[in-house]
Amino acid sequence: MDGGRIDDDDDDLILPGFTVGTAPASASTSYDGRRDPHTGRTPPIKVFDRFYGSPSSSDDDDDDDDDNSPGTGSSGGGTDSYGSVVVQSAGKRLDYMIQFLDRKLSSPENYYNSNGSSDRGGDGESKAAENRSLPEFVGRGGGNGIFRVPHRAAVDPGRPPSLELRPHPLRETQIGRFLRRLLVVPMDSSSQLWAGSERGVRFWNLSELYAPQIDPLGATRCGDEEAEEEESAPFYESAHTSPTLCLVGDAANRVVWSGHRDGRIRSWKMMTAGKMDPARSAFRETLSWQAHPTPVLSLVITSHGDLWSGSEGGVIKIWPWESIEKSRSLTLEERHMAALMVERSYIDLRSQVTTMNGISNIFTSDVRHMSSDRSGARVWSVGYLSFALWDSRTRELLKVFNLDGQVENLSIVQDPMMEDEVKLKFASVVRKERPQTSISFFQRSCNVIMGAADAVRRVAVKGAFGDDNRRTEALITTIDGMIWTGSLNGLLMQWDGNGNRLQEFQHHGLAVQCLCTFGTRIWVGYVSGTVQVLDLNGKFLGGWVAHDGPVIDMAVGAGYIFTLANHGGIRAWSVTSPGPLDGILRSELATKEFLYTRIQNLKILAGTWNVGQGRATHDSVITWLGSAAADVGIIVVGLQEVEMGAGFLAMSAAKETVGLEGSSAGQWWLDMIGKTLDEGLTFARVGSRQLAGLLIAVWVRNNIRAHVGDVDVAAVPCGLGRAIGNKGAVGLRMRVYGRIMCFVNCHFAAHLEAVNRRNADFDHVYRTMIFSRPSNLVNAVAGMLPYLFSSCLLACSVYLCWHFYHSRLPLVLIAASVSSSIQMLRGTNAMDVNSVEGMPELSEADMVVFLGDLNYRLDGVSYDEARDFVSQRSFDWLRERDQLRAEMKAGNVFQGMHEAIISFPPTYKFEKHQAGLAGYDSGEKKRVPAWCDRILYRDSRSASVSSCSLDCPVVSSITQYEACMDVTDSDHKPVRCMFNVEIARVDESIRRQEFGEIIVSNENTRGVLEELHKVPETIVSTNNMILQNKDSSILRITNKCQKDKALFEIICEGESATKEEGQASNHHPRGSFGFPRWLEVIPSAGIIKPDHIAEILVHHNEFHMQEEFIDGIAYNSWCEDARDKEAILVVKVHGSYTTETRSHRIHVRHCSSGKAMHADNKDNSGQIQANLLRRSDFQRLSSSDEVVGHLKTFHDSLRL
Repeated sequence: MDGGRIDDDDDDLILPGFTVGTAPASASTSYDGRRDPHTGRTPPIKVFDRFYGSPSSSDDDDDDDDDNSPGTGSSGGGTDSYGSVVVQSAGKRLDYMIQFLDRKLSSPENYYNSNGSSDRGGDGESKAAENRSLPEFVGRGGGNGIFRVPHRAAVDPGRPPSLELRPHPLRETQIGRFLRRLLVVPMDSSSQLWAGSERGVRFWNLSELYAPQIDPLGATRCGDEEAEEEESAPFYESAHTSPTLCLVGDAANRVVWSGHRDGRIRSWKMMTAGKMDPARSAFRETLSWQAHPTPVLSLVITSHGDLWSGSEGGVIKIWPWESIEKSRSLTLEERHMAALMVERSYIDLRSQVTTMNGISNIFTSDVRHMSSDRSGARVWSVGYLSFALWDSRTRELLKVFNLDGQVENLSIVQDPMMEDEVKLKFASVVRKERPQTSISFFQRSCNVIMGAADAVRRVAVKGAFGDDNRRTEALITTIDGMIWTGSLNGLLMQWDGNGNRLQEFQHHGLAVQCLCTFGTRIWVGYVSGTVQVLDLNGKFLGGWVAHDGPVIDMAVGAGYIFTLANHGGIRAWSVTSPGPLDGILRSELATKEFLYTRIQNLKILAGTWNVGQGRATHDSVITWLGSAAADVGIIVVGLQEVEMGAGFLAMSAAKETVGLEGSSAGQWWLDMIGKTLDEGLTFARVGSRQLAGLLIAVWVRNNIRAHVGDVDVAAVPCGLGRAIGNKGAVGLRMRVYGRIMCFVNCHFAAHLEAVNRRNADFDHVYRTMIFSRPSNLVNAVAGMLPYLFSSCLLACSVYLCWHFYHSRLPLVLIAASVSSSIQMLRGTNAMDVNSVEGMPELSEADMVVFLGDLNYRLDGVSYDEARDFVSQRSFDWLRERDQLRAEMKAGNVFQGMHEAIISFPPTYKFEKHQAGLAGYDSGEKKRVPAWCDRILYRDSRSASVSSCSLDCPVVSSITQYEACMDVTDSDHKPVRCMFNVEIARVDESIRRQEFGEIIVSNENTRGVLEELHKVPETIVSTNNMILQNKDSSILRITNKCQKDKALFEIICEGESATKEEGQASNHHPRGSFGFPRWLEVIPSAGIIKPDHIAEILVHHNEFHMQEEFIDGIAYNSWCEDARDKEAILVVKVHGSYTTETRSHRIHVRHCSSGKAMHADNKDNSGQIQANLLRRSDFQRLSSSDEVVGHLKTFHDSLRL
């Protein structure tokens, strides 16, 4: 063996130190005993470890499929499948490294040709000539302001390093399966991340966080997932259900509950990796029942283990733990009765709350959020603008209050949103009763339009600026017992446990979408994609742009905060961020960039043609596009003057105001081009947009269709009043191999002297073109328009025509006034939402292509001179007089953009159906020939970086730039341009494995994590308590640490009735480790400052009547079981940044007979058991009236 070289038995080269993934959990693999201090997982293995690390490995072990966990093999493959994935990962790393070395060692002129591949081993000189790049002219002004190249890097320096659990999926692949909710359920063996989707649920074992995906296309592994899941972490998906709207976990009973749009609640059993059946295609629910006739909007498990569900119209139902437990205890033969038993056991809180005048005093808006305050045994339910506070034990309504903290009258509480709906219905009835008068048809048409416009205005104003903007969007309970809410206007509010509003904060101007908390931190997710970190006092600690879309949910577990974006991507961020770990991870990941960088090569054909309101022959389209599309991946087509005329322009502007576009002429062109490109079999049209006479469309070859998506379109009118689409631009944005590309088809102002207007048109288009979905204001308008349009379209047409003839106003002016208002509305709001820094969206693209009839002419050239120079093909002299080149050279337009040196004749203006150069305009005007039709681009290159890498992810060159001079169907000639593009992308599967290797093996990382994850030393005052009726005791927790806070949580591990001999066994936990109804622990969670003591009140509640409910009605009641009982409390203590805990168990016994019980302290000699807190001997507190009075006072003070 040579130094630095390791060969296996087959003489294959294996590079030392090459990590390949997470080790399979089989007995045949040995480990070095290291554990991940961040997650408690075994470190990834290396290639040589895989093949040489275990002396006990044998071929026989690979044949045993029964021991394979779902993270280590797919159905039928066992360890062999995992081994193949390991080898495949190592092969990818080797390929990427060779690519990297090849690019670095090859000179740019020899290596970087147009398709990003070396000329070595090509098809000869003809192939090299075909791919040779053309010389280009670059405009001045690039790299500054809005024209600078967007910053890209292997690790974004503007945010902490993240782990891509599920890379950004393409929107088109997620229709009907978007993820909408996240939940982490902690377990002793391995926490699980659950997600609710539009077709069920799925989960990830966080022990497999760094593992590669196994058999992503196999239905036995991940359901019927498509190729876009290839780079995600291994996950398991349920059978298809109705869309999941909410999730809640019960770690005590290893169950996840989900609420669905069909009104059903489903129960899912949490299975560990070793217990998953690898032959099972999709797991199914264990229990399901019809909870509501309307969607289940929210779920929560209370501090006493009951399941509460909220739905539309203010409906809240309670599903008692006793009935759920009984259904779970049924035998297999009786399980068919379980769903019916639970379904009929609900308690309807409407019937439990006193009513007055027949109106329930629960507010009537949808219960969109609920949260359990375990410290105070409370439940918060949230409507649009109101809150309700409940006692989770007695189920009593304690308080109803609004966003300002003002207590509402409990006799009649109605949400303002509901009041508006009542008023709307009343107004509609009044309008129906009004008598019809003899108003003219035109006047009625006018009234309809004005009324519709007024309705849209009122809805828009209410949605953007009214009370609805204060609507609560998120709700959490922090460990210190405070409640935090986030609103649509970006406001954060802090409340105490009694519903008193304490403080408000405004750290961001856009809508809060979700909140999450762990330890002493709060994370806020915004519609802008930003995540902010606050402390428990609301102080801003840091923030970053986590996703390029709204952050709709978050969950915390295994040392990470998981963020879910609206597009379905999931990222994991260290709970310590921002912190010292970020710099180490950023540096280490950057040095390993070459191991996970993948270079894709792509050809793009762009074509532009001003068709002059005509229609081309099939042969003309073939000449223009079909002849050049042989090996092209993407084809972009821009047409101008598809259809013109005042009537068409006015109607087009009116249709734009209601979100409609397109025409029969535009559709004809789409069909013709699609036929030419063999659409359906070879290419697929992914998007198109028409604005009056402008049309852009993109076709993608089927073999790369899975890598192209997130298609958005936009239009910017530049005609009269910036409202009419006779001039302007249409654009299409899409994601290609994870990179953003924008294509913009333009038609700028005409005439020789209009240079400044053309420059202004470009500037207007570049700054205001908006692809993203509109903001809430426009959504409010759009929500009304589908209903208004069908009834108003005819009236609108007649009214416009009537105005045209009777008021003698130009039709285009009428359309302009309407369109400009809507355009202003859209532009203002969308820019605010989608560009936090105010940068145009085109500035954020990795590649931008402008094409179209830009209308730049030749200066200082007569018609005859131009004709002579063209006939002599003296294009150099003409290029010096090209207005566009002069303006780009001066930095006035298309700043920093590239154009291949023009080597074809001017494309304007020709007589139709006249071939050759003799076809130039010979009419009365004799327009000077000009290069009006152009194609320009900007990629990721900058002055500092020019080679394709993650720092410069898109590098393009032009290999063809020509006009089709033989096409005579228009007064313009069609132009086409061939781009060869290199795209650098991240292989997220490999990067995730490298991330895990850094977390586990890097000494600097391990040192930081070990320091951050220390659990403060604490002492608990007792391990046994005896309570008689209404008795109380004080539990003290002492934080011995001198510098770190100790965070504690108290749960009930289970309860049991004691036998006559005083023994208790078979302790059964309630839902989510809830407390029995006879036991009260306040506070059950909190923070202990260094060298401080926390005092916890443990109180026995009086016996109360238990009731059995059937269909919401109480039928039977009985006194609560008065036998002696025992509950096991567990005090869990952890630090601010770790989920690792130290636990201490306390046996709390209720002795109803008053019999004395001997406290055995022989094991409490001061010895510290492994992973247990120090504990002192049990000391029985007196039950005298004086002490009880003191405890009650203390109890009351805790509630204040």
